[in-house]
Amino acid sequence: MDGALEAGNQAEKIHIQEKNINFYRGCLTCQTNNGECVHNDDMSEILEKMIRADVWVMATPIYFYNMDAQLKVLIDRTVARYTEISNKKAVFIATSWDDKKTAMDVAVAGFRGFLACPNNVQEAGIIYGTCVNDAGDIKGTPEMAVAYEMGKSV
Repeated sequence: MDGALEAGNQAEKIHIQEKNINFYRGCLTCQTNNGECVHNDDMSEILEKMIRADVWVMATPIYFYNMDAQLKVLIDRTVARYTEISNKKAVFIATSWDDKKTAMDVAVAGFRGFLACPNNVQEAGIIYGTCVNDAGDIKGTPEMAVAYEMGKSV
C-alpha cells in the first residue's frame, strides 16, 4: 500500500474480519434482482469498491493449507455482481508459518480460480510470506520489499 501511495495512486485497506459479511447461500436471488443480495450487510459496499478499483490486493493467512474463511466468503459473495467486474489487476499475498511456498498452493489455486470467473481480471503477482507465525513477523522481510515495489508499479 505504501508503494502505491508513493506512486500517486489512491489506496484503501479493508479489514474484512472487521466487516459483517454473511455467508453465500447460493440462492441466486441477486441474478434476478439487479445484483442486490438478500443479505443486508457490508458486502454491497465492498463489492462496489471492487468494481470501481483498478487493482485489488487480497491477503490472507494460511490455515490448513488454504485461505482463511473470511476471504473465501468475500470471494463467494462477489457472485451478485461478478459480471460487472472487468479489466482489473489482482495481487495475492499469503502468509504461512511453514517455510515452504508449496504450503500455499491450494490458496493460490483458489485465488486463480476466482480470477478466471470475472471478465479480464489479470493476475499481477503472488507474494508468499513464509515462516510467518505472528502479526508483524513479515515486517522487514524480502517479501515486504517485493510488495512495496509491486505497489509502486500499479
